[in-house]
Amino acid sequence: MSSNSSNAPQNPLPPEPGGKVVIVGGESGRWRRIYAYRLLLIILLIVFGFDQITKLWIISRLPLGSYGPYNSITIIPDFFYLVHVGNTGAAWSLLTGKSTLLALVAMGTLLAIFLWRRALGLRDKLAQVAFGLLCGGIIGNLVDRIQHQHVVDFLDFHFGSYIYPTFNVADSGICVGVALYLWHSLIAQPRQNKND
Repeated sequence: MSSNSSNAPQNPLPPEPGGKVVIVGGESGRWRRIYAYRLLLIILLIVFGFDQITKLWIISRLPLGSYGPYNSITIIPDFFYLVHVGNTGAAWSLLTGKSTLLALVAMGTLLAIFLWRRALGLRDKLAQVAFGLLCGGIIGNLVDRIQHQHVVDFLDFHFGSYIYPTFNVADSGICVGVALYLWHSLIAQPRQNKND
């Protein structure tokens, strides 16, 4: 009698760093694949959770449109304020009023990261940190666009006469994640490959 082919392991994934080959098959194979990206998932959840908690706090403390010296919470006078503004655009209010388009772009970006996770090298720990920050931020702002039709921004910094565009925790995660991945891809990884 022939053996049940569904019990046989499927093709292995490409080797992990260090030469380990991961055999994928059945329920345990699925959990092993998820476990391989655990650092990315943990950081994603932390960034998303902190982003949503801080936005809920701001929404409960300040009405939408609260901005300026008498309509904000002063943290450091003439430097750092908490405000409550809605941004229907992207960073620096680019594409203002295009919240639906930006939500679709965010969903497409998340799908692309998932589909090309191997090509992006997401089994590498530093890449997982970068993409955990990036994806947590993308999801945080995506939830805002779906729920409020705008992104909730509340961190307001002033540098003398220059006022930095108001932002939030999700924006910070996206910027730091992109910068970290670029540094990793363009500087750290090539340097490591030269030393190998």
